[in-house]
Amino acid sequence: MEMSQLRTFRAVAEALNFTRAAERLHLTQSAVSHQIKALEEELGEPLFIRAKRGVKLSQAGKIALEYVERILDETEAMRERISGRERSPTGRVRVAAATQAFVYLFAPLFESFMDSHPGIDLAFRTTVSTEQTVADILNGAADVGFASLAVYSPNLQVTKLFEDELALVVSSEHKLARKRVASVVEIQKEKLILFERGASIRRATDQFFDQISVRPDLALESNDTFFIKRMVERGLGVSLLPAWSVRDEVVAGKLAQLQISGHRLRRSVSLVSLGRFQPSPTRAFIAYIIRHKSKIQTMAEGEKKSKSA
Repeated sequence: MEMSQLRTFRAVAEALNFTRAAERLHLTQSAVSHQIKALEEELGEPLFIRAKRGVKLSQAGKIALEYVERILDETEAMRERISGRERSPTGRVRVAAATQAFVYLFAPLFESFMDSHPGIDLAFRTTVSTEQTVADILNGAADVGFASLAVYSPNLQVTKLFEDELALVVSSEHKLARKRVASVVEIQKEKLILFERGASIRRATDQFFDQISVRPDLALESNDTFFIKRMVERGLGVSLLPAWSVRDEVVAGKLAQLQISGHRLRRSVSLVSLGRFQPSPTRAFIAYIIRHKSKIQTMAEGEKKSKSA
């Protein structure tokens, strides 16, 4: 039994797909199949059962995975402690999140992390939905992600970070711009510029419209926050956006944000990573983000900051 076989087994068990596991390990699919077959022969039991869209763990595979994860985690912990990387982590952390969150919310915190951890490089991977963020973590394309929908998986560690709120956003010349609160009736009369279906913000807005029994009159759809804001600014429609994403435009007088009478469109955003042992750079990044939860919450409260500016 070789360590390379155990790593390959864990990769296939996480991806539940030989092709994706091979891509993650930078091996050919035949090499992955050969290592799994050799491990199965040594253990005397099949570890995977063929399924329609990949494979699933057999009962023996589930038992083996528990031991393999402990062996690999302890091996990595031993390497880190002996090499000293535990005290001074070096390496790369791949972070997945929606583009708008990277640009408007997390950038200052990421910069301060890199300043305080010069041995760690952050690599950013933008996603269009929470599902993609979670999938990137599960298939090994990312180490840490930020998800704004409920995430349930026994393979993931999920830590709630902050809550944000979607606000009604209109152009500075709009008839509602001088108001602080808009009614549902007033929103019904407007054309909406919304995120495309599948985006977490769009899901939150769709839930809101279902709640108030309104079918929005769509002007257009886009996953580009900058484009949506420019279209709202030009008066082509109104939108529902996180308060933090329009903070600068509200301060500059280009856009106005309003609350919706009787409704608060709040979302919970969590930090997501694999639940197993993480390399020291990833642990350092997760610990740093969690230590700064209150700072992220403050940044997420874009409305309050814009009023005090």
